[in-house]
Amino acid sequence: MVLQGLISVPHLPVGTTSGGRSLWATLSLPSLCSTLTLGPGWCVGMETHLCVDRLSHETQCLQLPVVPPTPCARKGRHSCSLSLFVLALQIRVDGPTNSALEYEIVQVVDTGPILRDMAFSVDHEHLYIMSEKQVSLPVPVESCGQYKTCSECLGSGDPHCGWCVLHNTCTRKERCERSSEPRRFASEMKQCVRLTVHPNNISVSQYNVLLVLETYNVPELSAGVNCTFEDLSEMDGLVVGNQIQCISPAAKEVPQIIMENDHHIVQLQLKSKETGMTFASTSFVFYNCSVHNSCLSCVESPYRCHWCKYRHVCTHDPHSCSFQEGRVKLPEDCPQLLQADKILVPVEVIKPITLKAKNLPQPQSGQRGYECILTIQGNEQRVPALRFNSSSVQCQNTSYSYDGMEINSLPVELTVVWNGNFNIDNPAQNKVHLYKCGAMRDSCGLCLKADPDFECGWCEGQNQCTLKHHCPSQETQWLELSGTKGKCTNPRITDIIPVTGPREGGTKVTIRGENLGLEFRDIASHVKVAGVECKPQVEGYIPAEQIVCEMGEAKPSQHAGFVEICVAECKPEFMARSSQLYYFMTLTLSDLKPKRGPVSGGTQVTITGTNLNAGSNVVVTFGRQPCLFYRRSTKHIVCNTTASDDGFDKVKVSVRVDKAKIHQELQFEYMEDPTILRIEPEWSIISGNTPIAVWGTHLDLIQNPQIRAKHGGKEHVNICEVQNATEMTCQAPALAMDPNHQSELTERPEEFGFILDNVQSLLILNKTNFTYYPNPVFEAFNPSGILELKPGTPIILKGKNLIPPVTGGNAKLNYTVLIGEKPCVVTVSDMQLLCESPNLIGRHKVMARVGGLEFSPGMVYISPDSPLSLPAIVSIAVAGGLLIIFIVAVLIAYKRKSRESDLTLKRLQMQMDNLESRVALECKEAFAELQTDIHELTSDLDGAGIPFLDYRTYTMRVLFPGIEDHPVLRDLEVPGYRQERVEKGLKLFAQLINNKVFLLSFIRTLESQRSFSMRDRGNVASLIMTVLQSKLEYATDVLKQLLADLIDKNLESKNHPKLLLRRTESVAEKMLTNWFTFLLYKFLKECAGEPLFSLFCAIKQQMEKGPIDSITGEARYSLSEDKLIRQQIDYKTLVLSCVNPDNVNSPEIPVKILNCDTITQVKEKILDAIFKNVPCSHRPKAADMDLEWRQASGARMILQDEDITTKIENDWKRLNTLAHYQVPDGSVVALVSKQVTAYNAVNNSTVSRTSASKYENMIRYTGSPDSLRSRTPMITPDLESGVKMWHLVKNHEHGDQKEGDRGSKMVSEIYLTRLLATKGTLQKFVDDLFETIFSTAHRGSALPLAIKYMFDFLDEQADKHNIHDPHVRHTWKSNCLPLRFWVNMIKNPQFVFDIHKNSITDACLSVVAQTFMDSCSTSEHRLGKDSPSNKLLYAKDIPSYKNWVERYYSDIGKMPAISDQDMNAYLAEQSRMHMNEFNTMSALSEIYSYVGKYSEEVILPMRCTRRHSLQNQSEGYLCSIPCDFSPESPVQLRPDLQ
Repeated sequence: MVLQGLISVPHLPVGTTSGGRSLWATLSLPSLCSTLTLGPGWCVGMETHLCVDRLSHETQCLQLPVVPPTPCARKGRHSCSLSLFVLALQIRVDGPTNSALEYEIVQVVDTGPILRDMAFSVDHEHLYIMSEKQVSLPVPVESCGQYKTCSECLGSGDPHCGWCVLHNTCTRKERCERSSEPRRFASEMKQCVRLTVHPNNISVSQYNVLLVLETYNVPELSAGVNCTFEDLSEMDGLVVGNQIQCISPAAKEVPQIIMENDHHIVQLQLKSKETGMTFASTSFVFYNCSVHNSCLSCVESPYRCHWCKYRHVCTHDPHSCSFQEGRVKLPEDCPQLLQADKILVPVEVIKPITLKAKNLPQPQSGQRGYECILTIQGNEQRVPALRFNSSSVQCQNTSYSYDGMEINSLPVELTVVWNGNFNIDNPAQNKVHLYKCGAMRDSCGLCLKADPDFECGWCEGQNQCTLKHHCPSQETQWLELSGTKGKCTNPRITDIIPVTGPREGGTKVTIRGENLGLEFRDIASHVKVAGVECKPQVEGYIPAEQIVCEMGEAKPSQHAGFVEICVAECKPEFMARSSQLYYFMTLTLSDLKPKRGPVSGGTQVTITGTNLNAGSNVVVTFGRQPCLFYRRSTKHIVCNTTASDDGFDKVKVSVRVDKAKIHQELQFEYMEDPTILRIEPEWSIISGNTPIAVWGTHLDLIQNPQIRAKHGGKEHVNICEVQNATEMTCQAPALAMDPNHQSELTERPEEFGFILDNVQSLLILNKTNFTYYPNPVFEAFNPSGILELKPGTPIILKGKNLIPPVTGGNAKLNYTVLIGEKPCVVTVSDMQLLCESPNLIGRHKVMARVGGLEFSPGMVYISPDSPLSLPAIVSIAVAGGLLIIFIVAVLIAYKRKSRESDLTLKRLQMQMDNLESRVALECKEAFAELQTDIHELTSDLDGAGIPFLDYRTYTMRVLFPGIEDHPVLRDLEVPGYRQERVEKGLKLFAQLINNKVFLLSFIRTLESQRSFSMRDRGNVASLIMTVLQSKLEYATDVLKQLLADLIDKNLESKNHPKLLLRRTESVAEKMLTNWFTFLLYKFLKECAGEPLFSLFCAIKQQMEKGPIDSITGEARYSLSEDKLIRQQIDYKTLVLSCVNPDNVNSPEIPVKILNCDTITQVKEKILDAIFKNVPCSHRPKAADMDLEWRQASGARMILQDEDITTKIENDWKRLNTLAHYQVPDGSVVALVSKQVTAYNAVNNSTVSRTSASKYENMIRYTGSPDSLRSRTPMITPDLESGVKMWHLVKNHEHGDQKEGDRGSKMVSEIYLTRLLATKGTLQKFVDDLFETIFSTAHRGSALPLAIKYMFDFLDEQADKHNIHDPHVRHTWKSNCLPLRFWVNMIKNPQFVFDIHKNSITDACLSVVAQTFMDSCSTSEHRLGKDSPSNKLLYAKDIPSYKNWVERYYSDIGKMPAISDQDMNAYLAEQSRMHMNEFNTMSALSEIYSYVGKYSEEVILPMRCTRRHSLQNQSEGYLCSIPCDFSPESPVQLRPDLQ
């Protein structure tokens, strides 16, 4: 028996997570607490909700825990919200009785807890589980298919699952074919198929070998079985009892093994001929003995390999290697060298090498003898060898050598071979060690401390380390460690460190030299330094080379002296004295700098005094804290302070050198750590080195301040300079990026901060958003690199990124441009530098510097003006006189004017560039701000979710736009005594509606009536779809027939085929819209809804960043030319702190407001900020709240759009704004319940007749777009007072307004550039929406079946009518789905989401929708200067969008067709999901009203006649209606409903 249930658990079981995701857990539970007796099919409702799926018929008594609802566990322990986490459990009640056993966890919903209610599917194969916001996909009762092996399947513990043997799959028993036959279905682990093969390996040189497979738990194989060696071969198997006989692969099918690995493993599989499936497999090995080239590797192989030692080959066939050929089967019989002691061979000494061995073969006739091969420093040296017997071989007398005296011993590889290249195994890895006695042993002591096995000694006559027989006078001049003369004479001291020390002693003196004894005892008591005993230290002693001793205390009379030692005994030949003197010093302290530093330490302190370099060890302490020693000299000790444990205080400085403590009253003060309060600017360029000003506290405590940035895992630092205690200047650190791969985007370092000594808290600044902008890039002058100019002509350096796009636009970089070595005055724009060239002539190099960058665009050549020569002047004076002089003067004046004009032109060009830069910068800033806001919005949506409408509300808004409380949502309203008759009549009418012949005839009859309006057609189509919601298969069949008829009618009337489905002129077209509405709801929620909602929010956020006229609906930022404010509006952004009306004690909420906003607009923005995660319908209304300004003085004022302070000028009344009330930035406001005060009281009739009621009511309207536009607020004068209302712009239609009254006198079309700025800002969101709609792959979800099915239907109809024009087919599909469904959703997002859409947002969405329609069109639109701005705005983007649409249609056409069976299953599933959304009786009643209106026309075609060819049962029922039926006898169809 299996129990399915939902149990509230305060603690999650092992293996589940508690991070906000609900999981489906499958557990084996033995017993749980209170007893419940369950019968078949019971559902028990207590604190625990259970549903029982009976797999057996016995009554079971279960112990189940009744867990009462408890408050949420503490956060941090279970990370839960206010509701309990709920797990769905599958419980095995026939399982083990000792403890619970978890065997499966399945996630069923995305986020949040799941509800207690659940239901089985009709076939009890699936469970439906719900959370608060989601209904899960059907969760299978079992998931057997996830297990891929028999052991996994049966080891899972799932009682539903078993192993279908011949199908090699885990499944339920009833799904396994012929499962009742023996051994075809395994339900226990011991029933799994097992397989063994004999033999289980063969050589690659063996072919067609008979293999016998022992099988266990294999069913009857009468259909036959195949044996398969993976992809090598496949052959028939012979079944003999429980054995199967197979043949190994043929020669050409055997795998090739030529690598060091001597085998290849394949899977030997048994495949059933009945099912074609592999049902059992085992490993089978092919091996190759011939890859082994040594005896040991051959015979130690796990396979049947044999070694022929005389042929030196490895084979699997013992017959191919006879006894006479030296067949070897065991490792101990292999020829091999035995372990030898260390083989030492001195260089240049002729010496044999004898090696022990065993089983050495005797070379046969024709075979060569033995050789030794030594590889010395990469060179191979072959030496003849002699085999004494099978157990010994000797390399003949030979000398060996190697290069260099820096190696005293060299290990050399040794190989013994015979017959040329037959290796003898060397398992012990014996090596020959070549050595040189004289290498690195220049003294007697170093020589005698060499390895005794080397037999090296010191030859005094030659003063070198050598072998004994190389020393001429071996008796008198030979010293060796083991001899009677084993001590080196003439010790020598070469160096002592240090040479000064304190008189108190404790100094460790290091004495280096030669022949300083071979053992520590030789020098243990014979060391004096300056007449003071110095005790040698064992740990510092290096035989013959070094002595370390610790000084004792010196007497006052001792000042200096030599170092004296005796080696073993104090005889002249064993004594040594240093050439250096050791001095005793008195150490003093005088001062320290600095005298204060941060409490975190890191200050580098310099202590001054005398003789401070004496001694060997220095310890400095500041109070109780050590100061880490850094370096010292005669007059200085430098150390780094550590953090103080005692806080801020002055501490005493103590210095110890060895055992001497220096007495001096020095103090150091620990101060509060520095802090960083502000840095400016918070940006630089990639190359860094731009100045940064830093403000903080205690900055003067830092000695070497640095600024750091970490990017890409690499840290970059730069220097800072402290100005005073509160200021310092820094050079921004550069980012190490490849100049050829620098991004055009801004970079943010991973970490940014300061290195201020040891102050850790400032290494990373969390309160700064330091940004790196791209480096400026300059262009070369021209390909030649030389720019020719006249004197006084400005030099222009072109480039990009010259002004960083910093928010606020006040970014400045310090550019230096050098002409030669002279700087010039620079004027900067975003695209160029204008350099006023200095008074130079000739050729000069131009160099531009900024930050850490240097760039030379080339050379500039300034040609000199050509002065007139003296002969020319004389000749001109003679020939022309004063006339010529006048002409020259005119030319000079003209030349000067030309230069001035050129300069003016350059400046104008710069101004135009600056204007273009400002427009581009405005776009960038707007996009960056919008991205930030959308990111924040997305973050909010992650927690709250997109406010999707539920299915019922969504469909009602599409089917019946503008009607909030439609009858189909209510129960049928009829008097009680008529209830039964009415329902009976409507049920009969429902039978007729479900008859295809009647329904088609009914629709055709209604459409043929002239009085049957367009509105009636849409209403009937929507009512029919609500009735057929539970029978979508039937509805789809009717829709296809109606569409086929519509296509036939369209073609018969000779209309252009492209006009089909363009407008909603028939019931079929409206039904098609409704059909997509029903079937694309899930796609909207899972895929398309998110980019659509993001687009809506982006438009709303962008519009609200600028002024919006609350009367006309015009805005500064718009996509629609009709809704664009065409004048300059001065405004400022304010940040108000709003008191949360739900919790006055919570922190105040900052809200961005414009000072030109009306009070109602302010209230709307505050409500958006406070209730940003709350659907619009659940928020308070702005009209029900008052805005209260809480001033610093304690006074409170209610702000309203109109009050006694409202200004009236020339019959124009302006709505109050925050600027009118002079509300400053940072003010505190609150939303309070509506109230009336004396100050705010106004004439009630005025309020009721002005826009206060008009535009507030209009803004909240959620009806159709048409109705919305019809309610656009009009500026009409008050009927009584004649006063007209205005906010930002007075109505253009009033004749009393002059042109100059609209603000700027510039042509208003100049403001159309704002359309481009707004379009650029919103471009990404439009692209995301279009890309999602026109894509067949949606984040893992498949294309909705409805789209593919309907497109295929349209293609079938086109084929049927021989329409092959691709443009016609394209247009049909566009009219069918994008223009009929998607355009409606884009223009009316309030159909999908619980939101409020105002007029400016609606205008912008209309422009996007128009662009969407143009993208789906195949016709080319020729655009000119007179074309509408909304078409010009996206003119460059539409060709790309059209390509997307064509690709989308093409991809759908290439997808496999959907069968009617699959489509009907999908439609049935959709019907079941939304079966009870509408009241069918009410919908039938509404449809029947049309029967009453057109009773005669509807009944006439239904009269009994055989011309209708009624052949089925429902048609026969129609014939049973009396021929004299009329609306006056309603009992037949609608009893007592008149």
